[in-house]
Amino acid sequence: MATATKGAIRNFHLPLPQRVYDALREEAASLRQPATVVAREAIEAWLRERKRAGVREAIAIYAVKHAGTAVDLDPSLERASLELLRGKKPRR
Repeated sequence: MATATKGAIRNFHLPLPQRVYDALREEAASLRQPATVVAREAIEAWLRERKRAGVREAIAIYAVKHAGTAVDLDPSLERASLELLRGKKPRR
């Protein structure tokens, strides 16, 4: 995984429990990468996942809030999708 480094690189001191430190060192050695690179990529992946989770949560909240309302689903789009699922040609 390539790390995108736009802008300045900043240092961050992060004390780790011994078991986490050892596991990070072992993983870095097996990947033949510096432990800092492995840690940076892990943190970046975690941050991306947190952002995606936030978007999923926002969509779920919106869907619950608007379920059954006029913004829930366009009736013609719903009809077309159901016809497609049944194998019929959608009406226009």
